[in-house]
Amino acid sequence: MESLKGKWIEVQGYKHDGGMHRIWDAVFVVDEGENYIVVASNRTKVIEHDYRIWHTKEPAIMIFFKDKWFNVIAMLKEQGVTYYVNLASPYINDKGTIKYIDYDLDMKLYPDNQVKIIDVKEYVFHKKKYNYSDDIDTILRFNLKEIKSIMESRSFPFDDQKIKEYYEIFTRETAK
Repeated sequence: MESLKGKWIEVQGYKHDGGMHRIWDAVFVVDEGENYIVVASNRTKVIEHDYRIWHTKEPAIMIFFKDKWFNVIAMLKEQGVTYYVNLASPYINDKGTIKYIDYDLDMKLYPDNQVKIIDVKEYVFHKKKYNYSDDIDTILRFNLKEIKSIMESRSFPFDDQKIKEYYEIFTRETAK
């Protein structure tokens, strides 16, 4: 498949039943590997499932994996990089659009290394509503542990320096 590096694309998040969850209207591909894609944005338009529209507040780097059950949004804030992790299906590239299924459970890693698991009630509600299988539940719970371990080591994708490098590429490439 043709590389998306250097192109503007759309990101679409879905729920388990196939319903739309959220769309990031235009993000720029700064890197693409065999099992991941990295996109960047600044003040990007986001469209929610209920058609509400908002714009992101700060620059962000988003990392999606073909072989991991999570994706990462690294937000470049004044106080440092804050990481927001969506437990989600591996992504697919559908004709230049990144698509994944959001599984509600999220984690945050703050610049001071504090880690929080969030949206647990939403996960419990949707697990019942969408009838998540025991296999999906097991995968997601395993990933919570794996993500925490990667966060603690501050290795990719939780590497502040690499995130800043990606943002520099974005700034340079989109200024042309």
